[in-house]
Amino acid sequence: MTSEGGTVAWSVFLAEGIRRFKAAGIESPEVDARRIVEEAAGAEPTEFHAVLGRPATVRGVARFDSMLDRRESGEPLQYVLGRWGFRYRVLIPRPETEIVAGLAVTEVERRSSLGRSEVLVVDLGTGSGAIGLSVASECGRARVFLTDVSDDALGVAGSNLPGIGCAATKVSIHSGSWFDALDADLRGRFDVIASNPPYIADGEVLPAVVEDWEPEAALRAGPTGAEALVQLVEQSVEWLRPDGVLILEMAPHQTLPIAEACTALGFVASVHPDLSGRDRAVLARLVP
Repeated sequence: MTSEGGTVAWSVFLAEGIRRFKAAGIESPEVDARRIVEEAAGAEPTEFHAVLGRPATVRGVARFDSMLDRRESGEPLQYVLGRWGFRYRVLIPRPETEIVAGLAVTEVERRSSLGRSEVLVVDLGTGSGAIGLSVASECGRARVFLTDVSDDALGVAGSNLPGIGCAATKVSIHSGSWFDALDADLRGRFDVIASNPPYIADGEVLPAVVEDWEPEAALRAGPTGAEALVQLVEQSVEWLRPDGVLILEMAPHQTLPIAEACTALGFVASVHPDLSGRDRAVLARLVP
């Protein structure tokens, strides 16, 4: 779709995007079309309704057309946009991870309010750094460790680090598998351990938008899908301080058995829903 001389309003392009996405079977056509219009028009979400009546520029329409084609072909929206709003920063995480970051921030703030001068947090298998960098940017007393076995993932996290400004001085990046990436003298000292580990079973069928675009190692954990979750529950006991918390993202059907596994190891566990209302995270507090 083109705009000659910038006379066609963005509302027309929004309607075109919704129509094409519905025809293509895109799961959330209205939301996706809106995000693409915002990006093409250079508008913030709060400016969306105001921008709809404005004429689209030739340059903006060219960008709109390109993004529309990519999303219509099945490329994930966050990759089409080249960014993804996550809390107060720009990263590319899966949206479900928002709840884990929020729980971690709340826990750090609680400890800070009790007078703690420094709160130690580790984001295990950090990927883009979504959880750990959210905590660092929002919590002034947090000292954050990011770990990942993938050097490519750590490269992405490192590239996102300058985006949180001076808070980046409180973040360190460590290469290795789970707790193996950390110095032994940190055992028993963490206030918060958070992770969005792989939790998909090897034989489980995934939507193409996930299967074709996400690294397999970041998705699949093994034959049952719970292998990484169980490992983190078992190993976190020796890395948490008394009253420390473990926060894990997982599939809805995994929340109850993982909460029970935590309870068996001396945690008090609770299950929390994601933004769509589905059980998504377990927060387990180690009983002193």
